[in-house]
Order: sequence, then C-alpha cells, then structure tokens
Amino acid sequence: MIKNKTGVWGEIYAARYLRDNGYEVIERNFVSRFGELDLVSAKDGIYCVTEVKTRNIKSEISPKEAVDKGKRERLEATTKSFFAYAKITGRIRFDVCEVFKIILFE
Repeated sequence: MIKNKTGVWGEIYAARYLRDNGYEVIERNFVSRFGELDLVSAKDGIYCVTEVKTRNIKSEISPKEAVDKGKRERLEATTKSFFAYAKITGRIRFDVCEVFKIILFE
C-alpha cells in the first residue's frame, strides 16, 4: 500500500512524540487481512495502539472524526491479529493521534 506524503509525515511526527514521551515504538504499519495498525508502542506495561490521522488545518472534518465505528471495528480485529502474531499479552489502550498540517502558502 502506498501512502500519501501527508500521512507518512504525520506518522513520523506521532512516533517521535511517543518516543519523546517515554514510549517504546514496537511496530509500525502492521498489516493483516483486517486492516493496518499505524503504531504500536509500550510504556509502563501498557501497550498503546495509535491510529494516526493527519489533516490539513482547513479540513472540513477533524482527524478523530475519521475514526468511525467501522474503522474502530477494523482496528480491534487487526489488533487481535497483531498480538496473536507477536505472541504478546497485556493491557491494551487505543489512542487517536491528531496531526494537523498547516499550509502557509497556497
């Protein structure tokens, strides 16, 4: 799957933010038949599955609004697939990281 530059940029900054705040990023862009996990990280014994949504600051909907019920269901199925594949057990938290791209000149 080829991602757009804005999405890649957002994931890079989200991973940097997590690392800067003490998280260990253990997986990026895990893909299964159910979907994709952008970032999986861990801190203090809790695993964090982070869906990264990047939007132009002028976007009509906020990034978190793009994570609808269907997306949440796919994230849950993909998370189960990842944790079974990686043979990891533990507490899991789901986060949405909103990244805004500011366009200074058009």
